[in-house]
Amino acid sequence: MCGINGIFHLNYKKVDQNQLIKMRDILEHRGPDDAGFYINNNIGLGHRRLSIIDTSSAGHQPFFSENKRYSIVFNGEIYNYESFIPELKSKGIALKSSSDTEVLLKLYELYGLEMLHRLNGMFAFAIWDNHEKKLILCRDRMGVKPLYYCIYHGTLYFASEQKAIFAAGVSLEVSENGLEEYIFNRFTAGEETLFSHVKKLLSGHHMIIDETGRTKTTRWWNLKEQIQNHSQISNPKKWFEETFFESVKLRMVSDVPVGVLLSGGLDSCSILSSLHYQQFEKIQTFNISFSEEEHNEYHLAKQITEEYKYIFNHTKLEDESLYQNLIEASYYQDEPLMHLNEPHLLAIAKLAKPKVKVLLSGEGADELMGGYVRYKALKNPTLLKAISQISHFEGFNKKPRYDKLLRYSKISSNDDLVIFNGSNVYPDDIHSFYGYNEKPINEYRYQILEEAKELYPDNLQRQALYFDQHTYLCSLLDRNDRCTMGTSIECREPFLDQRLIAGLGTLDDDWMFTGKKGKFILKSTMETMLPKEIVEFRKIGLSAPWGSYLLNYPRFIDELDNFAKSDIFRMHFMEHLNGQKIVADIRKGNTKILPYVMPLFMLHKWQKNYYKKFV
Repeated sequence: MCGINGIFHLNYKKVDQNQLIKMRDILEHRGPDDAGFYINNNIGLGHRRLSIIDTSSAGHQPFFSENKRYSIVFNGEIYNYESFIPELKSKGIALKSSSDTEVLLKLYELYGLEMLHRLNGMFAFAIWDNHEKKLILCRDRMGVKPLYYCIYHGTLYFASEQKAIFAAGVSLEVSENGLEEYIFNRFTAGEETLFSHVKKLLSGHHMIIDETGRTKTTRWWNLKEQIQNHSQISNPKKWFEETFFESVKLRMVSDVPVGVLLSGGLDSCSILSSLHYQQFEKIQTFNISFSEEEHNEYHLAKQITEEYKYIFNHTKLEDESLYQNLIEASYYQDEPLMHLNEPHLLAIAKLAKPKVKVLLSGEGADELMGGYVRYKALKNPTLLKAISQISHFEGFNKKPRYDKLLRYSKISSNDDLVIFNGSNVYPDDIHSFYGYNEKPINEYRYQILEEAKELYPDNLQRQALYFDQHTYLCSLLDRNDRCTMGTSIECREPFLDQRLIAGLGTLDDDWMFTGKKGKFILKSTMETMLPKEIVEFRKIGLSAPWGSYLLNYPRFIDELDNFAKSDIFRMHFMEHLNGQKIVADIRKGNTKILPYVMPLFMLHKWQKNYYKKFV
């Protein structure tokens, strides 16, 4: 919904208005509809508004309590905010707007941070308490909405995106640990980022900091405890259908048009089907297609949209437009692209921009219900060990997928089978390709794995789901937020309703892993509502043929020459690599090295087009 930022001088220095506004306005893409700021001596709050609920001036932020004790900047949506209005009125509280921001602040005045457990929404907010002189930062359960902070030279800075912190004058320095995670694990997990001075506030956490610099960070929502304390679900299929449909309906709360990111796969089509059966009308769907058949679900997206008499919108991304979207996506992302479909998601958001302000996405279904093929490898670790012994059979590892399975099978530790399940680079590869003998430290990843092992002992598949919900999924949510908010569109994820997340965690494995594609509970719930072709179609996801792009698109052919002599090959972890040889191997058709090369190529583009803007 918005972009937020703030400055809190712990040395009592007065906040500089120009510095605060410079931070705020670099986030204009997150909120082009309105802008506001508040300064009170050593505290400053900034806000860029994307108007979704109560689009009038009454929803202007920062928003203040009537007694002026509290001020808030808020990014996100409280989907169930209307349910609190009768309660507030019964206490004699009159609301002066129709915004969820005002309801949120009233709830905080009444109940403090205990009110968080009653919220159904996605949010990142900051509240300044002018009596106690303390700042409260808070983030939603799954981290749908981003929030970054740093304490630098006696000042706390926070913002929705890292670039706003650099705009305030904080030095951009690449963290060695962050770089190691990006290269070897695809993304940085936990509170760490690629940058030395900048941290993420973890999902499901809040942080309180006072004028003396005393800081207390609290985990206010713990998924492990939610699952352990959840009541037994007696009829899982009925429960799932009712909860999922209600979640979709809640995420239609808006005063502006809402559309659907529609790949043509089971997850997004299930959302569209739920809207259809709940009799929502005039829904716009948005899709991207590929020339390569193995990456294309366009025909399914078009079919179901037309069957429901909704409005289908479609785009394609090639050569120069793909290249330019890559540059733009790198800027919005702040860190090098990691999922490799960010340019495509940005293109869909651009397509949607003239028609809607909100998009629904199927993100989270795979991590909650076991939808990735890679989870199947964890069902029988003994079989993996057998696969690792047959590498000498000619032809087994010629296909990229088989080669990846073979490399994965060489992992000897069950813990590492979970830790590296979502990676493209495995421990042996770190030595064989990069020339390093030590695997990443991965402190946060192992911490989450310990929780997963306590919750699901001796069950590697369920451990991997829990692990991904705290790591891989967070990176996908960051991607969704940046690519959609880069075009001033809000993205909502119906599968990430807290009732679904906790409830699904209690169900037996059969509800997840039965069948070839997993997500059995979703498939069995929706199979009578969806066309058979969609239910049975092979899983593709938003995957992109980068091998083809690099070899066939003129702009990328030229960029490979620059990549061969890139400065990144002087950076730590890459100094043993030969850029000229890597490019020569790619041009000879060696597709096996693409999992190693693509993070390096994206780092190269990021260094050229982002890093040098702020250094």
